[in-house]
Amino acid sequence: MDDRLRRAVEEHGRAAGSAALVAASKAQPVDRIRALAALGQRRFGENFVQEARLKMDACADLDLEWHFIGALQGNKAAQVARHFDWVHTVASLPVAARLSRARGTERPPLNVCVQVNIDGEASKAGVAPQDVAGLARAVADLPGLRLRGLMTLPAPAGELDAQRRPFRALREALDRLRGQGLPLDTLSMGMSADLEAAIAEGATLVRVGTALFGPRPTRR
Repeated sequence: MDDRLRRAVEEHGRAAGSAALVAASKAQPVDRIRALAALGQRRFGENFVQEARLKMDACADLDLEWHFIGALQGNKAAQVARHFDWVHTVASLPVAARLSRARGTERPPLNVCVQVNIDGEASKAGVAPQDVAGLARAVADLPGLRLRGLMTLPAPAGELDAQRRPFRALREALDRLRGQGLPLDTLSMGMSADLEAAIAEGATLVRVGTALFGPRPTRR
């Protein structure tokens, strides 16, 4: 998988090391996480707080970075803020404010991305593209948080050009925010099926599960 990422980075003229994998480890057992960590993988993404807490405890001897990549409900925000290093799925100011209050100022800022519903799909969370700037500025002002960039989960597409379009739109949104003075450096976009398209459009974090772990085990 690292080879695939490196090839995509080189093919599209990106700087070496400008994109990294977040191993989407939802429903994966601890032994698979530890095996991947032994190969050098440091970033792991989880969707559910309770499941993630068990894995964090079991891997406490490892220097891992934990990313929350699931739908973020307000009643889980405090736990997420206390235990994760990154949150990719901030989609409203009230939830961001809960993260801020729970994180406090005595700890390093929680790295966050604003989730954008780039295709306007009713079934997916995320702020509408036209509302990104307002939410991003508000989140950037909250104590205890560090707004790093934007995240999206576009509708599946088969052709490379079709895969690239929503990622290009997210990159352009990030560029506009930078132009307004926000010091953003992260585009969280792309998964196993569209990694190359995401890299072509500037992804810095790619959330990959199946290509790293194989088919996800059935949840009991």
